[in-house]
Amino acid sequence: MRIVGGKFKGHSLAPPRGSATRPTSDRVRESVFNILTHGIAGLALEGARVMDLFAGTGAMGLEAMSRGARFCQFVDESAEARGVIRRNADALGVIGQVKIWRRDATALGPCAPQPGFDLIFADPPYGKGLGEKALSALVSGAWLNPNAIVVLEETGKVALGGTPGLILIDERDYGDTVIRFYRQES
Repeated sequence: MRIVGGKFKGHSLAPPRGSATRPTSDRVRESVFNILTHGIAGLALEGARVMDLFAGTGAMGLEAMSRGARFCQFVDESAEARGVIRRNADALGVIGQVKIWRRDATALGPCAPQPGFDLIFADPPYGKGLGEKALSALVSGAWLNPNAIVVLEETGKVALGGTPGLILIDERDYGDTVIRFYRQES
């Protein structure tokens, strides 16, 4: 696993031990960032505030940092995952630009008093209904800046309902994985 673009391109990321964490493949991550960079109008990674829910290795948030994001907040309940994220952020020299939280991504609570986020990644364990709950928590807790983009990775076997406050703007299939792109309703 490695960073696929930006100033840290080619840097290896520490992998998790065991099978509890399922990192997004390099190919899917590269495709997601190509869509974000070239396909979704109004999204600028440069200077963006990013949140990485169910962060695992931190690959999505660190990829955003490599491509110009100024800050990333990682959220994962696993102590091992948080340790891997810390090692990866330190190896890239961005540890001062990140926060790593132990928190349930489906019950975030209110965002205030900190500022909201421009780009949010959510990569929950597949097939457990956690993605929809996390999206609802983002909206109800006012975590999203105006025109924020939310990227949800889930298995294609799960049919998702709509989330009030978010509009589905794109969806891509990658084998068993489906990536859904949402924009905050204005």
